[in-house]
Amino acid sequence: MRWKWWQKMLTKRIIPCLDINNARVVKGINFVNLIDAGDPIEVAKRYEEEGADELVYLDITASSDNRSLFLDLIQKTAEQVFMPLTVGGGIRTKEDIKNVLRAGADKVSINSSAVKNPDLIDELAKQFGVQCIVVAIDTKLEDDWKVYVKGGREATTLYTKNWSKEIQERGAGEILLTSMNHDGTKNGFAIDITSWCTANLSIPIIASGGAGNQQHFVDVFKIANADAALAASVFHFGEIKIPDLKNYLKENRIDVRI
Repeated sequence: MRWKWWQKMLTKRIIPCLDINNARVVKGINFVNLIDAGDPIEVAKRYEEEGADELVYLDITASSDNRSLFLDLIQKTAEQVFMPLTVGGGIRTKEDIKNVLRAGADKVSINSSAVKNPDLIDELAKQFGVQCIVVAIDTKLEDDWKVYVKGGREATTLYTKNWSKEIQERGAGEILLTSMNHDGTKNGFAIDITSWCTANLSIPIIASGGAGNQQHFVDVFKIANADAALAASVFHFGEIKIPDLKNYLKENRIDVRI
């Protein structure tokens, strides 16, 4: 059973993620050796034309010096690109979220700030609506799946299964689940923890980390029952074309928007 706001959206979603630094798309490894990869608005337009269902902008600098530049970018993107836009990175306060939504974002993604102050999830869901609030979990398999913050650099004492349940109870609308073990490997998504989340939670789960080929998307949708799949480099570098991917998913009897 899904939340009422979610019941209209029955198709599986494909979501490209763009890392933004100084209003440019960048690519690198662990935010090191960043390479300019283009203008975000032009990249976003291309993804919309190719049939992406949503887009994520991640502000990887998230400093106060660049915040106004980033908000201006969100506004310009929202004026020219009409698929839903989720914005994350350095969002810590209600004022941050208000500014991002006012600039034109449809959803916000929070991570470290939610771990630091879980009551923030309740407050944001009540003030802005469940459909606006995505809580990201960066998780790593150790003795069990553990929660990390600060871009995966800092371990917490939280376990992903317990934390994901609390996130739902507090009113988040979606969970963006990234496996640190799989991220960047191109060996496939984390089927086990994604499957656990989709089986034990009622809110949508966005799987992230590990996409390398089209079959990986089939597996995360069919086996793990993810509601959406997010990827970056395989889309940016043209290793997987979104139209080709959606046709492949259709051929495998997975309902997607064409």
